[in-house]
Amino acid sequence: MPEDNHGSNYDVGFGKPPEKSRFRKGVSGNRKGRPKGALNMATVLERTLREKVIIDGKTVNKLQAAVMQLTNKAAGGDLRALQLLTALVRSAEERASQGAVPNSVSDEVDEKVVVGILKRIRATNQEDQEDADQTVAK
Repeated sequence: MPEDNHGSNYDVGFGKPPEKSRFRKGVSGNRKGRPKGALNMATVLERTLREKVIIDGKTVNKLQAAVMQLTNKAAGGDLRALQLLTALVRSAEERASQGAVPNSVSDEVDEKVVVGILKRIRATNQEDQEDADQTVAK
């Protein structure tokens, strides 16, 4: 067994780093990691799109304003805007049709999952009981 600087016998190997090179308690291994409070891109985008703007005397969020502008350009004959708007509409329709699962189907799936979990719990309890019986018999 290799000896470290402290003179104690310590087995160094896979999953057992030398004591002097281990992370200390309360000290992060990634000192230059994401600082606390830093926002990711999805959060920044969501907050920005929720900001309010005034268009034609109406207060709307930026997402609504962008969709209004895109719709106006598409109606004005801008081919690229029309393609983008069509793609957005198709995407929204696909999500709506996928999300419209009848309750009976989702309830059946939920019931199957719960039944499977209960079977596993019962099997585990039976195995534990058998192990306890064997221990008592010895």
